[in-house]
Parts: sequence; structure tokens; C-alpha cells
Amino acid sequence: MNDLSPHPIHQVPKLVGRLHAVVAELEALFPGRKFTPDGHLVGSIGEVIAAHRFELKLYPASTLAHDAVAKDGRRVEVKATQGQSVAMRAEPEHLIVLHLGKDGQALEVFNGPGSLAWARAGAMQKNGQRPISLFQLKKLMQDVPLSARLPAHDKD
Repeated sequence: MNDLSPHPIHQVPKLVGRLHAVVAELEALFPGRKFTPDGHLVGSIGEVIAAHRFELKLYPASTLAHDAVAKDGRRVEVKATQGQSVAMRAEPEHLIVLHLGKDGQALEVFNGPGSLAWARAGAMQKNGQRPISLFQLKKLMQDVPLSARLPAHDKD
């Protein structure tokens, strides 16, 4: 990639849109069966978007409790969903939660100390994760001062 070529992150919305078009085709072919993109796919899309947006250095996949490190040294857990909640296995130092739309756009739901979300998360489930709704995270975000958030930037 040279300095004149666009950053690959700009292809994500178009690719996610194409993914959802394929999902719609599969669901039309097999009525009653859902082909929802979820799990690792949505999580990985969220991680690359957050890495670009917040200048994070991603850790190897499946690192416990944190997905990346910020320029200031904060360890960051990134959660992405197309649903109404996310779940955590451990208390992260810093948490970024993105809601990924069918158009590939990622809306920032939460960007702040992981301890805030961990304290409000539900009980540990059988799968070893504690859930928290996006509604709760949006409410928590209102109390996170700008100084406690990772700054987003525009870079290509």
C-alpha cells in the first residue's frame, strides 16, 4: 500500500453490506433458517475497526480479557455486536463496545474504564461470561469523562 491508496478499513462497510446481501439470499432460499453473522466474524470486524479508529495495536487473537493496547499503554478489550448485548470473560482495563450495522458502519456505544461495565454486568453464565446490555452501556457512557475515553481519530 502506498501513501495514495486508501486504507483497507474503508472497504469494510461495502464488504459487510455484501455479506448481509448473501445472508438475505440464503434466508430467502431456506425460509425459517437464520444465517446471522455473529461470533468471531463480528468480533474480528469490530477489532479492526477499533484498531484503526483508536490507533490500537492488536494482540494475537483470543488473548484473555484484552484485544489490543492503546498508544498510552492502556490494555483494551473490544466488543462488537449486531445485537442488544455483549459479554465479558474478565474485567478489562479499558472497554470499547461497537454496534455494527448491516451497512458496515460501527457506532461507538461505550468507550471507558472496563471496571464500570464489569461492575454493572450480569452474573457469570454457564459459558463463563458476564452479559451487559447496550442500553446499560449507553447509560454508563454518559458518566465517562472525555479524559477517560480513548480519542478517536481520522487517518487513512
